[in-house]
Parts: sequence; structure tokens; C-alpha cells
Amino acid sequence: MNKQVSSIDPKRFRSVMGAFATGVAIVTTASKGEWFGATVNSLTSVSLEPCMLLFCVSDGSTTGLAIRSSGRFAVNILGQHQSDLSARFTESGTDRFKGLALDLSADGLPLLKGAAAQLCCRVAAIHRGGDHDIILGEVLSGEDIACNPLVFHKGTYGSFQRAG
Repeated sequence: MNKQVSSIDPKRFRSVMGAFATGVAIVTTASKGEWFGATVNSLTSVSLEPCMLLFCVSDGSTTGLAIRSSGRFAVNILGQHQSDLSARFTESGTDRFKGLALDLSADGLPLLKGAAAQLCCRVAAIHRGGDHDIILGEVLSGEDIACNPLVFHKGTYGSFQRAG
């Protein structure tokens, strides 16, 4: 006889997953003359042939909708010195780009100056995963600089220390 296992409480799940330290990135795009961006920590590489990555955004987020519309996005992997940007791009109802030092990619995507790394991508697929969209992107270009990454663990920012 099969026993049905009840699902974990979402708050408990969030707490348990918080034990997994992650990097922090801001995904940006340009759509219909506007810039959009959101902080993510669900970023992962998927493939080397072709080079692909994925990240997740809340279903219906303005940034997710703009990426769906434009078909392209940039990933700005944050350095340890950029925790303020991470917090800024989680706020709603504000101009997240106001006063920021930016570069533009060849196709007009906003790139955050000082980021540890930047990747420009085109959307390869979007899948639904619960209350989030999983956006799969083909990486078209990428750059990195020498700096320590911003780390997120148990609801707070930290830094990375090399072992040994």
C-alpha cells in the first residue's frame, strides 16, 4: 500500500534551502525602451556544448515578462562589494537603475559596472516550475574580473574565503 507523503511546509523548505550557500547575480534586460532587472541566486551552468545556463524568476515578475518579450538577457554576477545592489534589485516600485554606473552590451543590455562577471544570453527556453519560471539561456559572450564573489547564506550576505 502506497503512503502519501505530505509536502514540507514552504517556510521550513526555505529555511532548509538557506543552508546552501549561493552566489548572487542580477539579471537584466531591455524591452520596449525600458530596462528591467532582478536579483537571483538560482543561477547554474547547464551545458558546455552549447554553453547554456539557467536561473529562476517568480511567475509574472516584470523582469521575467520583459525577458520573455525581448528574448535576451544579461547576467551580472556580483562581487563582495555589491551587496547594496543585490538588495536594491529586490525592491519593487523603484527605479532600480537610477544613478548606477552602467555599460551597455553590443545589443543594448544594461551591464552593471564592477560586477565579478557578466554574461550576455539569448533565451533558449522557458519552463514553468511551481510558482517560478525557469529561464534557460544560450550564452553568447562573457567577461570576468578579479574580485571576490558575493555570497548569500541563511538570509544574509557574506564573503568567500579560499581554503588552504
